[in-house]
Amino acid sequence: MANNSFCLSITNHEPEFSCSLKELLLLMELRGAEAVTRIQESYGDVKGLCARLKTSPVEGLDGSSNDIDRRKHAFGQNVIPSKKPKTFVQLVWKALQDTTLIILMAAAIFSLCLSFYNPPDAERLHCGSAASSVAEEDETEAGWIEGAAILLSVACVVLVTAFNDWSKEKQFRGLQNRIEQEQKFTVVRRGQVIQINVSEIVAGDIAQVKYGDLLPADGVLIQGNDLKIDESSLTGESDHVKKSLDKDPMMLSGTHVMEGSGKMVVTGVGVNSQTGIIFTLLCASDEEEKKKKKRRKEKNSVAPTVEMKPLGENGKAEKKKTNPPKKGKTVLQEKLTKLAKQIGKAGLFMSLLTVLILIARFLIDTFWSQGVPWSKECLPIYMQFLVNFIIIGVTVLVVAVPEGLPLAVTIALAYSVKKMMKDNNLVRHLDACETMGNATTICSDKTGTLTTNRMTVVQTYMAGHHYLMVPKPDLIPDKILDLLIEGIAVNCAYTTKILPPEKEGGLPRQVGNKTECALLGLTLDLHRDYQTVRNKFPEEKLFKVYTFNSERKSMSTVLRNHDDSYRMFSKGASEILLMKCCKILTASSEAVAFKPQNRANLVKTVIEPMASEGLRTICLAYRDFPTVEGEPDWDNESHILSGLTCIAVVGIEDPVRPEVPESIRMCQQAGITVRMVTGDNINTACAIASKCGILQPGDDFLCLEGKEFNRRIRNEQGEIEQGCIDNIWPKLRVLARSSPTDKYTLVKGIMDSMLLEQRQVVTVTGDGTNDGPALKKADVGFAMGIAGTDVAKEASDIILTDDNFSSIVKAVMWGRNVYDSISKFLQFQLTVNVVAVIVAFTGACITQDSPLKAVQMLWVNLIMDTFASLALATELPTKALLRRSPYGRDKPLISHTMMKNILGHAIYQLIVIFTLLFMGEKIFIMESGRNASLHDPPSEHYTMVFNTFVLMQLFNEFNARKIHGEQNVFKGVFNNPIFYSILLGTFITQVLIVEFGGKVFSCVSLSLELWLWCVFLGFGSLLWGQLAEAPDGSRSQHL
Repeated sequence: MANNSFCLSITNHEPEFSCSLKELLLLMELRGAEAVTRIQESYGDVKGLCARLKTSPVEGLDGSSNDIDRRKHAFGQNVIPSKKPKTFVQLVWKALQDTTLIILMAAAIFSLCLSFYNPPDAERLHCGSAASSVAEEDETEAGWIEGAAILLSVACVVLVTAFNDWSKEKQFRGLQNRIEQEQKFTVVRRGQVIQINVSEIVAGDIAQVKYGDLLPADGVLIQGNDLKIDESSLTGESDHVKKSLDKDPMMLSGTHVMEGSGKMVVTGVGVNSQTGIIFTLLCASDEEEKKKKKRRKEKNSVAPTVEMKPLGENGKAEKKKTNPPKKGKTVLQEKLTKLAKQIGKAGLFMSLLTVLILIARFLIDTFWSQGVPWSKECLPIYMQFLVNFIIIGVTVLVVAVPEGLPLAVTIALAYSVKKMMKDNNLVRHLDACETMGNATTICSDKTGTLTTNRMTVVQTYMAGHHYLMVPKPDLIPDKILDLLIEGIAVNCAYTTKILPPEKEGGLPRQVGNKTECALLGLTLDLHRDYQTVRNKFPEEKLFKVYTFNSERKSMSTVLRNHDDSYRMFSKGASEILLMKCCKILTASSEAVAFKPQNRANLVKTVIEPMASEGLRTICLAYRDFPTVEGEPDWDNESHILSGLTCIAVVGIEDPVRPEVPESIRMCQQAGITVRMVTGDNINTACAIASKCGILQPGDDFLCLEGKEFNRRIRNEQGEIEQGCIDNIWPKLRVLARSSPTDKYTLVKGIMDSMLLEQRQVVTVTGDGTNDGPALKKADVGFAMGIAGTDVAKEASDIILTDDNFSSIVKAVMWGRNVYDSISKFLQFQLTVNVVAVIVAFTGACITQDSPLKAVQMLWVNLIMDTFASLALATELPTKALLRRSPYGRDKPLISHTMMKNILGHAIYQLIVIFTLLFMGEKIFIMESGRNASLHDPPSEHYTMVFNTFVLMQLFNEFNARKIHGEQNVFKGVFNNPIFYSILLGTFITQVLIVEFGGKVFSCVSLSLELWLWCVFLGFGSLLWGQLAEAPDGSRSQHL
């Protein structure tokens, strides 16, 4: 119905736009020559299509809100609706699936039902002393309370779990929206090139596409320069598809621009684009599958095997195959999974043992010691005891199993991710945050990450003279100056430009590629206007463009002259482009022969001195193709890019970020090796590496170029060998003139190495499209938020919104903080687990009942699982985290210090609890609660045991804040308001439970004196902790 109304609205707008949505959808289904033919037959050419869509190929849309709204109404919005989030009710139902909670609820309901059964007193007297003692209490008044209280407690636990899941999902969706909002695309509106949010793109927009873009909509090419697209995401074909007006002009959403640049008219957006259509089909199939499953359940019959296969198990299996996990389990996940299994097994064993011992004691006492004969009339009473024993056993399991671990991990990660956004780290994959804490190697780019990425030309070599600063225009011959300005203007991307400063007195704004910005800045320093040249040669009039890529290391633009001759301007890495030069312009503006010895002399006297100062050297050259030589073979690149004439060599300065040397020093102190992987020449790279502190005087290190690296890592057969890589990577600090393939090989080699005991955890930064494989392969991939391409961002785990290396160091701090937060929570929870299980088990075996009742244990469980995880997982990181080496994959999650703390505090708590349990009534002169019958009212004795136990946990939360043997457990406590708020809130709630909880919580009100004793015994945990840490005070400084 919705689709019909949608089509109707389109039909109404057909006269206005002269083409319908259906017509455009049919057009975008065509490929190659078929598409070209259809465009020619239906529209004449692409300009005809633009006219039908009421847009200008040059000026674009007028951008008025009315026009944009009409287009959205007619052709749809560029938004693909996301799947509906789970409702709170669904999350509650999911939380109710927990096995231990189901058992507990079943036992509670059964107990509740039995509590209303009231057999005659005469029958009770023949069922044993334990049963006859039940008659002393009015069951209808008290018997149902425990069952109801357990159900209420379970409801609280379920609601808290569901709320946490709901909050987590909300936060994830917020993160996804943030990532989507960051996505912008370049369009032409009112003749101005502007960037807009991807969601604001409409049909008829003229979009500029360039190397590294992820196409946000379908379109038809208007003009292209050496454009190659990776359509594997739609077609599965890995070969890049060359796009041109005469062969294949169809541009599809969700595909990646791997080379070149161009312009397209947008024809399909949102659900009407190729990606949107596929998404809609997937959603439809999911809905259909749900409906079929529902129908099967209603009919209670099994569908034929043939129909079930694509929707049932096979469908799921296929989904798993096509969507494998991005990476394996993180260090923390591996350790937590192993620990949770071990604790779970131990808890299950203890709970079963508790139930068996309780049943055995009851049977022996009733049928053996008292000699009570079996009677059917006594069965309901015996069942009450059995259910009570099961409740105690399940409660032991609930307390023993660390359900809080996943929650603590989620809270720690979600909290860290939120805070990391403020530190310029936009986390795309949550586990990357924790993995960063174990990073041992960072393979970093140079430009923009270690340097400011604000480039300026500071030295030049032209007309036979090496200028140590930009020369005045009158010192340069007119011919050379004209060639230089024209070459820079047309052979830099037209999206790159220098804009006036935002504030008066500020620096001009650099938009686009920063190296090209430096060259455009040079034209302005020489008092020439590059825009005048661009107006003379608009982008659509450029004959051919060989765009920059990692293989060429250069960019060339061909202009067609009036006499049908051609002139090509080239720019690129100096040592590479100079190899292709056979002439050079002299002071007289004449082109003279440029022989190998001249080249070697220029490299030695100009390029090497520039590079040693950390300057990036770029060669600018040109070549003329006279008419008499005929039409060149433009596809023969090796011939076209030869016989060049050198115009100039420029040295571009990109200063090291002032904060980088200190950040690298902190990394080295933290046991992390920083390696520079750059496309610059080795002299420039080494100079920058020395300034950053990557290379230290006296260190035994390696600096290699890509070619030498490739030679060293291969065997005689030319195959890459791990042993060869192992001989290089430990000492390698700089890899210069490297390709993305070299970067990937290095990352993979370090990760696969078995040279050291610990497997290396590798972090890599990247900004280019071809960095994608290395970013995906690394344990954590960082994409540049400013200079990075869409492809690099999509392949990454974290986006650096400021492209700054110091932000990576902050990510390391947050990662280590997550690991420490989980360790703090573990130290706290395992102490509670050990004490609660031993107390419940021992009490059950000796007194035939647990001193800690089911509802009380559920409250303790809530303190441990939710509140403690929130309190301990939200500690802020400190620089002290960077004063130790990474934990590594093989180091136990529970360190020796933590184990000592857990056992030490458990011993103190057990001594206190057992003293109160077996001697408390004598010490504090009160009635003993040990020999109470099944439904006896709560006792002051057991209330004090429960209250002291909880208060010891609250004070132990301070001890749990330090896991490396530090003695000052209060340091920084007021920096975390969440911690002290939760602690205060838990204490107030405990007071209310004890004073007003009554039979629901099995508590009675305590006097002020007993409260003070409870607080004193709880505070003893802190004193005990100080005594336990005293011997380690000296070594805690080094941990």
